[in-house]
Amino acid sequence: MLVTEAAPVRFCSLSVSPEAAMFVLVEMTDTVRIPPWQFERKLNESIAEELNKKLANKVVYNVGLCICLYDITKLEDSYIFPGDGASHTKVHFRYVVFHPFLDEILVGEIKSCSQDGVHVSIGFFDDIVIPPESLQQPAKFDEAEQVWVWEYETEEGAHDLYMDIGEEIRFRVVDETFVDTSPTGPSSAEASTSNATEEAQKKEAPYTLVVTVCIIPIVLQSLWLILFLR
Repeated sequence: MLVTEAAPVRFCSLSVSPEAAMFVLVEMTDTVRIPPWQFERKLNESIAEELNKKLANKVVYNVGLCICLYDITKLEDSYIFPGDGASHTKVHFRYVVFHPFLDEILVGEIKSCSQDGVHVSIGFFDDIVIPPESLQQPAKFDEAEQVWVWEYETEEGAHDLYMDIGEEIRFRVVDETFVDTSPTGPSSAEASTSNATEEAQKKEAPYTLVVTVCIIPIVLQSLWLILFLR
């Protein structure tokens, strides 16, 4: 997934089922270039194809993961510039974007575990992490099994509940992080960095969700509401 430019953007409402609340419609404006060999096609079809090539499965900085084109709302005049036989059209359109709101509850699958926490996947998006402090407490990391364990306390004593790979898990979104991974020109400072540092930067995800499985805050909030209503 890459970071791309598509400005200006504006969020708007999308009437969908609760299961699809993680998706939003984003209004965007972009100039689309159509090569001459596509002139025989309908302009809308060519523009839709070019927009999906540019945006589908890409992360737009501070917007989210683009899924697919929803519709084209306006086409402005097309221009052909000297030295370029292609047409250039300013397009206003709406795009379906994966961007869960904070405190939204989602269901995913445990992808892997490490000292940094539990990594979760929802199929089309894998950059979801549960930090150790956001796990059910008390929790420990089992080095031998490479999984996190919740030491569930009961009257009979503690029971180890393993967070096995592939298990379904329900979590709540608490934070998000966007990183601009657009390519930049070399500089003297970058030239002095080691290859290991450069590789680590390249692997950094452009969009990461930080989530929690701890239910204590929700339970306390519910109890407070019950007491307040009484």
